[in-house]
Amino acid sequence: MGRLLKLSPENFESTVTATAETLKQPGSVVLLPTETVYGLVCRAEDRAAVNRIYALKDRDSTKPLAWFIADWRKLGHFGVRLEGLPTELAEKYCPGPITIIAPCMGGGTIGFRIPDHPFVLALLQQLDFPLASTSANLSGHPNAMTVAAALAELAGEVPLAIDAGAIPPGALASTVVDATGSVPRVLRRGPIKF
Repeated sequence: MGRLLKLSPENFESTVTATAETLKQPGSVVLLPTETVYGLVCRAEDRAAVNRIYALKDRDSTKPLAWFIADWRKLGHFGVRLEGLPTELAEKYCPGPITIIAPCMGGGTIGFRIPDHPFVLALLQQLDFPLASTSANLSGHPNAMTVAAALAELAGEVPLAIDAGAIPPGALASTVVDATGSVPRVLRRGPIKF
């Protein structure tokens, strides 16, 4: 098994730094908490790490991963078109439990979100790249609400797992909203209602 770090107020900063350093290593995947579920993250442009997440989840590789980023306005540097509805939704709901699907300049789409979790927010501030992300459970299975449940579920090991305790009971995966048109279209219901 990889490293398991139990998050506490005393080791918060050092755990953020250790996680950032791990994510800078090629091929690295980290298991961490969000305000909604436990999730898997890696550097979004690290193809080997992204493929590792698909293998760990036994996920269909045609299903895209969402991105976490500290400042959604910087997504324009990665070819994401933010004008109109994506900006309106991001200004109103980020950070928070919403995944916003926006069009890309070269065609296609990307879903992005800024989790409202102190650890993830601090981590993203230390990184100059977006993180590909998804829930830390086998595809089609219930979301993992503890680090132990996530580790037991995954089809393999991760280099680093962050244990921040159980996600609060009743927490829902993020609301997923298609913002590629002129009106928001909810693709997955979650904590934010439309």
